[in-house]
Amino acid sequence: MDFKTWIENVEGMASVYAFDVLPDGSFSEIRLMAYNSQNGFMMHLPPEAPKFYPGIPYSAYFTDINFESFVYRAASRHEPLYSYVNARGGWIKGFYLPITEAGTVSADVVTQYDKSKPYTLYCLYTVSYSQEVDSDSMNQRSNDVSNAVMNISIRLHETQDFYQSMAMTSSEIRELCGAEKCSIYTVDKKTKNCCFINNEGVRKELIESFSVEMKRTPYEIALKWVEDLAMSDCLLLDDLKVVEERDPLWYNSLCTHGIKNIILYAIRFNQTLVGFIWAANYDTEKKMLIKETLELTTFMIAAVIANFQLVSQLEEKSTIDALTQVNNRNYMNERVEKYVSGEAKLPEIMGIVFADLNGLKTVNDDFGHDAGDKLLNRAAALLKIAFGDYEIYRAGGDEFVIFCPGITEEDLAQQVSQLRALSDNTSDVSFAVGTAYRTGEYDICRAMQSADEQMYKDKEEFYRDHPEKDRRRRSRG
Repeated sequence: MDFKTWIENVEGMASVYAFDVLPDGSFSEIRLMAYNSQNGFMMHLPPEAPKFYPGIPYSAYFTDINFESFVYRAASRHEPLYSYVNARGGWIKGFYLPITEAGTVSADVVTQYDKSKPYTLYCLYTVSYSQEVDSDSMNQRSNDVSNAVMNISIRLHETQDFYQSMAMTSSEIRELCGAEKCSIYTVDKKTKNCCFINNEGVRKELIESFSVEMKRTPYEIALKWVEDLAMSDCLLLDDLKVVEERDPLWYNSLCTHGIKNIILYAIRFNQTLVGFIWAANYDTEKKMLIKETLELTTFMIAAVIANFQLVSQLEEKSTIDALTQVNNRNYMNERVEKYVSGEAKLPEIMGIVFADLNGLKTVNDDFGHDAGDKLLNRAAALLKIAFGDYEIYRAGGDEFVIFCPGITEEDLAQQVSQLRALSDNTSDVSFAVGTAYRTGEYDICRAMQSADEQMYKDKEEFYRDHPEKDRRRRSRG
């Protein structure tokens, strides 16, 4: 049949695919038979793509195992299928319609095939593409899918605690899939942080274990999974052959843990990756229910994850100094106010360190603020080495404050000495340091004032020994 002439009568982007059913019941490779002039995907192939001819292997242009699965299923079961997925940078709505060579949809034709010999089946695929999600398209689902989506939605919004919400959602998805294992793997592309959450909650030890096994950072694991998806929205695999081909390291890790089949579903918000749903040893008989349900629920899960990441970034901006990445003055003031008001209990033992960076104003005046910023970053790095276990705050332009609850007086002195030794081994970082050590009942504000006064005495001594770095004296002179 001349599918090319016939398909031009189909509205929208359309194409016809064919494959053979072999005597043993297996399927041949899918072939592209025709596409209409409205098919934008085919009209914008790269110049190096092979020239089309009726019957060219589909794999000559694309690789998408989910699409192939739908074509096989629709044609072989005489079952029209519908999908609405977030893939290839947008929302793709597809209809898969079994057809016969005569261009009709008739089950009678299929029953007439001699199944002792190879015979050919055909599938018409129509597709539309949009950058924006269409809520009406998402609602065209069966009752089973709608009920499953509702159950996951309830779990997703049952609590305000983000991590508990993700754990409950993971548990619900695990039940839906009939899976042995299931988790939600969040990805923050701005911070490159990832989190592994299953029904038991955050499992930091598991993500670290996977990272060691695959010799990748958690964020590198996420990037490789994107590559493994090959521009699709998901992998729903009955076995691990595709993983073995695309990602041998991941394949070896899965085999080590007794994984026989997997689901990997990308979670995207406005086309930005925010996570994955990962399930293993699932009930393959439920594949279609799982796919249709996750197509919808990943949209909702993505919104929750993206909102959490945004709120976290805003909270971080309100508490973290953007330049040095230590706590900022606002956060220090909030901490002190809680101690003073009694909202937070004062530690029974508290060491306080005031560390002022010597010579910052001179560096700013002589070499510019970029040089001053680099000096501040180097200074903060030394503070993190010496006092990384405690609360470091940037209290002002060149002034840092460290709260050391529970520290012994000897350890406080030792870590101050370590800070001085570290700065002595640099050519540019020097601190004026003052300390206060309090136990029992004490006034946190007076303790801070005492440390501050000691620091200024230390600074005056520094400038007496290094008058060339005293901008105040230079300006008077």
